[in-house]
Formats: sequence, structure tokens, C-alpha cells
Amino acid sequence: MPNMPAFDPALVFSLANALAGVSWIALAASLAGARWAPRTRFVAGRVVPLIFAAVYVLLFASTGLQGGGYDSLAAVQRLMAVPALLTAGWLHYLAFDLFVGAWIAERSAALGIPHPIVLPLLGLTFLFGPAGLLAFAAMRIVCLRRRSGTVGA
Repeated sequence: MPNMPAFDPALVFSLANALAGVSWIALAASLAGARWAPRTRFVAGRVVPLIFAAVYVLLFASTGLQGGGYDSLAAVQRLMAVPALLTAGWLHYLAFDLFVGAWIAERSAALGIPHPIVLPLLGLTFLFGPAGLLAFAAMRIVCLRRRSGTVGA
């Protein structure tokens, strides 16, 4: 008999989505100059992803790979057919996207990028993780070139 997860996957999914949503709102509201912004970014971008990571590990530890693996698309598909492992996969996305979102907010503040410009980057990261990271990398290059006076050179 396969191992049963220690948590109800549907409940974990719902709670994690709610916590991630609150964390993304907190990141969006963390203006660079606000005294509370660094602490908010720390909680939303470090503490919450660590909570997701711990639950991720517990889901995998209590469920096992259930005949799936990572060596082929079919093997990953078998993993994702198990609700607890699908939830673990979702936690993986939530944790890393939040971590990257907080990093973008932190680096943007350090670079002096105006918050209204950062908000679409956070939205893009929230919805399409790697695309938000790519957009931030491009924005960072533009900002650094402008600072060094190499724009158009």
C-alpha cells in the first residue's frame, strides 16, 4: 500500500495559495523607502518560502515517488498524477517565485528603480516566474547602463 501524505493536499493547496497571495500583496505594497519594507520583504520572500519548503519536504517524505521520477516527461507525469506530489510541485513554484519576487523588490530598491516600475515586474513574476526574472534582468541592465552613462554608446 502506498504511503499516505500527512496532509490533505487540497487543504495544503488552498492554505498555501492564500499565504502566497498575502505575501505577494505585501511585496507589492513594500515601497523602497518605507521603514517596514525590508522586514516585509524578508518575511514574504524568505520566511514564507521556507514554510513552503518544509511542507514540500514533508509531502514528499510522507508520499514517496509513487512510481514516478524525473528522467522523462512520462515519469514526471506519473508524479503529478498523485495529488500530494502535485501539491508539492505547486509549493515548489510558490516558494521559488516568491523568493525571486522578493529579490527583485530588494535589488530594485537598492538600484533606486521607482516602485511603479517594479510593480509590473512583480506581477509578471507572480504569473510567469521566469519571464518576470528575465524582465528584471533586462531592466537592471538598462538601469546600470544609464547610471554609468553608456546608454546609446
